[in-house]
Amino acid sequence: QVQLVESGGGLVQPGGSLRLSCAASRSIFSFNVMGWYRQAPGKERELVARITSDSSTIYLGSVKGRFTISRDNSKNTVLLQMNSLKLEDTAVYYCNAGAGFNDYWGQGTQVTVSS
Repeated sequence: QVQLVESGGGLVQPGGSLRLSCAASRSIFSFNVMGWYRQAPGKERELVARITSDSSTIYLGSVKGRFTISRDNSKNTVLLQMNSLKLEDTAVYYCNAGAGFNDYWGQGTQVTVSS
C-alpha cells in the first residue's frame, strides 16, 4: 500500500509563502504523474499543479507564476512552492500520485491565507 504524507500547511498572511511537501512511501519513479489538488469549503476538488515522470508540468491558471511544483527524487518527495498567496488559495491541499490504473491520495494539509 502506498502512503503519501503531506506537510507544510499553515496560516499565512496574503502575499506570504508556504512550501508543501509530499513524501511517498516508495520511489516516486514508480509514478507516472504526481500532483497537488485543493478543495475549499463548498467547492469541488481541483487540480493545482502536476508533474510527470519526465518533469513536465501543468498548472491551474490562477496559480501560474506564483506556484512551482518540483520533484526531489532522492527523497521520494514532491514539493509545491507557493508564493504571493491570496485569500482564495485557502483550502485543504492534497497530494496525488498515479501509477497505471492506480491512484493514491494523501490525507491533506490545511492552507489558510488570512490577514
